[in-house]
Amino acid sequence: MQKRIIIMMTLKKNKVVLGLSGGVDSTAAALLLQEKGYEVVGLYFDIQPEGSACKGHEDGLSGRERAEKVADQLGIGFIYKNVADLFDEIVIGNFCSEYKCGRTPNPCIVCNPAVKFKTLLDTADEVGAYHIATGHYADTYYDEETELWYIKKAANEKKDQSYMLYRLGQDAISRLLLPLNEIDDKEQVREMAREKALINADAKDSQEICFIDADDNYKDFLRRRGITASKGDFVDPEGNILGEHKGILDYTIGQRKGLGIALGKPAFVTKIDGDNNQVVLGDNSDLFKHEVISSSNILFGYELNDEPYDASSIIDKVTAKIRYAAKPAEADICLLEDGRIKTVFKDAQRAPTPGQSIVFYDGDLVIGGGFIE
Repeated sequence: MQKRIIIMMTLKKNKVVLGLSGGVDSTAAALLLQEKGYEVVGLYFDIQPEGSACKGHEDGLSGRERAEKVADQLGIGFIYKNVADLFDEIVIGNFCSEYKCGRTPNPCIVCNPAVKFKTLLDTADEVGAYHIATGHYADTYYDEETELWYIKKAANEKKDQSYMLYRLGQDAISRLLLPLNEIDDKEQVREMAREKALINADAKDSQEICFIDADDNYKDFLRRRGITASKGDFVDPEGNILGEHKGILDYTIGQRKGLGIALGKPAFVTKIDGDNNQVVLGDNSDLFKHEVISSSNILFGYELNDEPYDASSIIDKVTAKIRYAAKPAEADICLLEDGRIKTVFKDAQRAPTPGQSIVFYDGDLVIGGGFIE
């Protein structure tokens, strides 16, 4: 701890290490930081193993090459780090194990605290920078009463990415700059890049899962990693067999199309039972839930895993999101004895999906979240 304090005292307040992907968002973030007088150093994370062949972008450049060229155009420092081993162990490992159990993971949620922001902080310490930064659309806030830092929703809620950052700790949030907070839309970001004649001004947005090529799919990726699933039973909510499914990897909660079974009425996947290799089908109404249980929770101001709570420990008047694109909905939080959280929504939510995250808000502030069971 003493060593960490000494390092913090020697870091430059006007120096910032920015996660520079080569995309237009992180590039615009660099421009905005420069305008505010920061000394910016771009950090490119490579998640591909050393020596592996990787596909280039539409301009023929690899991610590293594009990021390095952008850094050169901006006149900022550039650092390359290969984090493939850590990424494979933590992010891809979780991705594979979750799907194997019939859950639907969100890789970015796992990557941000354990890989991306850890590497940003380590690099900032190494080069003497106090701040770290990314191109996320969100903000930070320091509450003097609680003496805690919080992730805050972006000024433009339509662009808000605060959901993706809920697992960050105080060490990261307290040093984090998010310059895109005030940006209204993507075209504004692109126009900033065009004005500087940057090579990525009109580059396509990054793909949804960064480690799976756009012309690939997650099912084939999993199978190449040795994750397979055998055929099993479609069942109704009472357990009656309806037919045969192709393997639980092919399904997700709320799915209606591509089931390969005709029941004479619309059918939806309402549950995936990995233990019994069953996919439960039901009506759309069966997908709506008032209560959601989450585990591996973070809740600022509460030591959930260190001291017990009884079931009457309730935090009310919060809002919660059960997926990135969902609207925050009014709910109460019930802290259970084992560290899990029961969220009780005022209005039932459609298709809360095991493996995805539920994120809690107090107004515009992210106060925690956990993984849906």
